[in-house]
Amino acid sequence: MNLNQIQNVYFIGIGGIGMSALARYFKYIGKKVSGYDKTPSMLTNELMESGIDIHFEDNINLIPHDYFVENTLVIFTPAVPITHSEWNYFIERQYEVKKRAEVLGIITRDTFSFAVAGTHGKTTTSSILGHILYESGADVTAFVGGIVENYNSNLIGTGKTVTVVEADEFDRSFLHLHPDIACITSMDADHLDIYGTSDAIEASFVEFASKVEDVNKLFITKELALNGVQCGINENAVYKAYNVRIEDGSYVFDVQTPSEIMKDLRFGLPGKHNLMNALMAIAMSRTYGTPTDSIAKALASFNGIRRRFSYQIKTDKLVYIDDYAHHPTEINAVHQAVRELYPGKKVLAVFQPHLFSRTRDFADGFAESLSQFDDVLLMDIYPARELPMEGITSSWLLEKMTNPNKRIVAKEDLLAAVKTSDAPIIVTIGAGDIGEMVPSIKKMLNENI
Repeated sequence: MNLNQIQNVYFIGIGGIGMSALARYFKYIGKKVSGYDKTPSMLTNELMESGIDIHFEDNINLIPHDYFVENTLVIFTPAVPITHSEWNYFIERQYEVKKRAEVLGIITRDTFSFAVAGTHGKTTTSSILGHILYESGADVTAFVGGIVENYNSNLIGTGKTVTVVEADEFDRSFLHLHPDIACITSMDADHLDIYGTSDAIEASFVEFASKVEDVNKLFITKELALNGVQCGINENAVYKAYNVRIEDGSYVFDVQTPSEIMKDLRFGLPGKHNLMNALMAIAMSRTYGTPTDSIAKALASFNGIRRRFSYQIKTDKLVYIDDYAHHPTEINAVHQAVRELYPGKKVLAVFQPHLFSRTRDFADGFAESLSQFDDVLLMDIYPARELPMEGITSSWLLEKMTNPNKRIVAKEDLLAAVKTSDAPIIVTIGAGDIGEMVPSIKKMLNENI
C-alpha cells in the first residue's frame, strides 16, 4: 500500500493513545482524518479541537460521506469487537482496512526506524529518545503511547526520514515493524489472554529481536537472555550508568560508553526504572550519532509524560502523583520511586485494576506490590475489552493483600474517600478510566490543602 495515494484516513477507536498519535500524524501531513470511538475523553476532545470529526455511536450513517471512496484507509484497534458495524461495513466492501501496527509497519519500512520494545518502559523510553533526537535536529517523527509534557502531544516532530515507535507486544503487533535500531527493556509475563504462557511471550520477543539485522544495534538489559548490547546501572555493561546521586530532586549520573565517559548527566524523572529508560535512550541515540552535548541538554530538559509518575500537586504539605502502572512490576517501580523521594512519609495508593484476565493472572503479584503502601483504596476492575470472569473481583484481590489499611471504594465514592485521608503522599495508579478522574481529584485536594 502506498500512503501517498491515500486521501482519507478513518479511525475505528480513534481515542486510543496509540491511535490518536497516528491521527495527529495523518492530519499533519495533509490527509483528511475522521473517526469513531466508544466514549468521549480528554484525548478525543483534543483531537476534535484540532479539527478532526469524531462520533461516539457505532452508526454507518455518521461516517462522513466523502470517506466512501477508494482512496480511504481505515485503521482499527484490536479492541474493537468483530460485531462492530462500521468495521464490518468497510471489510465487506474491501476497503484498505489495517491494524494500527500494520500502518506503523508501512511507515517504518520507508524510514530509518527506532523501535522500543519491552513489557514495561516503552512509552517513557521512546519519549526520551524522541525528545533527544528532535532537540538534536534530527528529521524525526516519534509515535508514543503517552502525552509528552514538553509537547502536550503523543506525537513528537513531523520528520519524514526518521521514526521512533513503541514496539507493542500485545497481539504480536511489534512483528509488523522494520527496526534499524531497537531496544528491549524487559520481558515480563503479560497479555497472557493473548499468549497463554510466559514462554510464548519470550518467543515473540526473540522473534522481534531477530528483525534487527545488526546485533550491535539491539540494546538490552543485563538480565535478558538475548544477543545484544547490554545496558546496566552500577553493574558491568557496555553502556553503564554509575556514580548516581540525587541533587535538587533530579538524578545526576555518569555513563560509560564503548568510546567515552559522559559526565554529570541530569535527568528529572524519579525511580531506578526511569534511569534505565534514560540509559537505553542514551545508548540508541549515541549509536545513531547524536552528539554527547545534545543528549545531555535534551535529558535535562525532558519534563516527563502525562500519567507516568506525573506530579499533580507538589507542596510541602501534600504531594499527589498519578501513574499509569497496571502490572505488579510497574507498581513496585512507583513504590520504589515514592519511598526514595519521600522516605518515612505515609503513602495512600488508589488502584484501579485493568482487565479481569490480568487481575487473575497476576493476583498474587498485585497483592504483594500494593501491600507495600501504607493505605490502599481499591476500585472495581476496569473491564476494557473483556467481559466479567466468575470469581475475579476486586474483593477477591483485596483478601490477598496483607496490608491492614485497605478497602474497596466505588468510583462515585472515591473523592470522598481520598478527602478523608491524612496521608501527605497520594498516588493514583491504573490504566483504566481512573485517569479521567485525576482533574477532579486534583481540584478537590487543592481546595482542602
